[in-house]
Amino acid sequence: MHARLTIALVALLASGLAFAETGTGARTDLTQKDLARVQAVTAPTRDFSKPESFEAKSAGAGTTTKIVNADAFSHFMANLSFEQEESFKLGNALFRKLWVSSPSSTQASDGLGPLFNARACQSCHLKDGRGHTPFDATRESGVSMFLRLSVPPGDNDTRLALDGVVAGEIGDPVYGTQLQDFAVPGLKAEGRMVVDYTDLPVTLGDGSVVMLRQPAYSVADLAYGPLADAVMLSPRVAPQMIGLGLVEEIPPEDILALADPDDLNGDGISGRANWTIDPESGSVMLGRFGWKAGMATIRSQSAAAFAGDIGISTPLVNLPHGDCTERQTECLALPTGEQARLGVSEAPDPVLDLVTFYSQTLGVPERRDVGEPAVLRGKAAFYGAGCASCHTPKFVTSRAAENPAHKFQLIWPYSDFLLHDMGEGLADHRPEGLADGYEWRTPPLWGIGLTQTVSGHTQLLHDGRARNATEAILWHGGEAQAARDAFAGMEKSTRDDLIAFLESL
Repeated sequence: MHARLTIALVALLASGLAFAETGTGARTDLTQKDLARVQAVTAPTRDFSKPESFEAKSAGAGTTTKIVNADAFSHFMANLSFEQEESFKLGNALFRKLWVSSPSSTQASDGLGPLFNARACQSCHLKDGRGHTPFDATRESGVSMFLRLSVPPGDNDTRLALDGVVAGEIGDPVYGTQLQDFAVPGLKAEGRMVVDYTDLPVTLGDGSVVMLRQPAYSVADLAYGPLADAVMLSPRVAPQMIGLGLVEEIPPEDILALADPDDLNGDGISGRANWTIDPESGSVMLGRFGWKAGMATIRSQSAAAFAGDIGISTPLVNLPHGDCTERQTECLALPTGEQARLGVSEAPDPVLDLVTFYSQTLGVPERRDVGEPAVLRGKAAFYGAGCASCHTPKFVTSRAAENPAHKFQLIWPYSDFLLHDMGEGLADHRPEGLADGYEWRTPPLWGIGLTQTVSGHTQLLHDGRARNATEAILWHGGEAQAARDAFAGMEKSTRDDLIAFLESL
């Protein structure tokens, strides 16, 4: 199966499709001949009468074809080797592992917190899908949603800086970089997030009205004094996990070729790259993970989540007290889970290695209904409205990928992985690295149609305010205002077709 797909992809690349200048020609993993072929196969389609070749194979040969159910995001890539399947399953066990407070008789599992948002990676990324807002704020903690905290940089800017690039943010002097609503026994949690919604009616071109919900965020039950006067709050819902390893292998040149920070082509879209400092290499790298593309690699993203969300130190981010600040003396006085005989940090290698591998090799489900007339009409509407200007349909991953499963795959993530100004409506007014308070990374759309199946809800956007795809589109502003207005002005049947297309992804 996989061999036939690879042969067919090579044949497609060699088929003489019209060349489209979509890249810089700077990829170092390809010959000039192959570069031209890749640029041709990734060019936007102009034919909406039928599906494109391999369009259903969202992750190339790694696309999963298991029965579509609640586990649809939790399967390993279809082209892993038998030995790699073992590493995936070990990583999966560690991803689901519930950490406990120290000291504990289970020394390989202690070190939780002392302040934390979740006890396991799986707690936020339930079934490797999207997180959600509290379904009932009076009874349920956010769990898969939390508040980022930061203050504006001042004279004592503690952020990492290198070659004009700054990474991260400056946390609240007391509460750190995120509000943690759980604590180990004997310690108070920092507080709890409060979300208040106001109805915001939007009238579409056909006269119908869609009721959006406008969120307002605050913090209650603060246990360690007030927040800083200038503190900035920004909510975050845990994103889905599928296809991350393939995203990591998109050559940076292909992402940078889509950037137009000064809008030189005059189309109103001025996506720009976010650059960050990789904690492992200490070098400047292209950011592509996180809601504001603040992380360059899955390994660094995983290590940051271990420390910030669970309070577990790793060799890459060795903070055994997690996000506890120097002013939280009670937290810093509690024991950690570091065990000298097990290695440096609470989760020494190979724990981080295996969780990283698991995150890199989660497959993407095969698309459904790609040839249905409504889906094809919706795809044409998606392109016609300009949605594909940011939600870039396809890439071909690097020939130099370390893992053969990721190498030279035609993938369909529907994202350019760049920062875009999304307007006042979605602004959190909180900078993160080089991203300003209006900018967000274009989220990939693959898997969006299975959100209900996997996660039990249809909430979208960085804070889950949108209860469905229609609401998510109507929240678009800034660079996406024209596409949003085009959608709002469509006839209902065309809007329905566009949503059918998204549901097929």
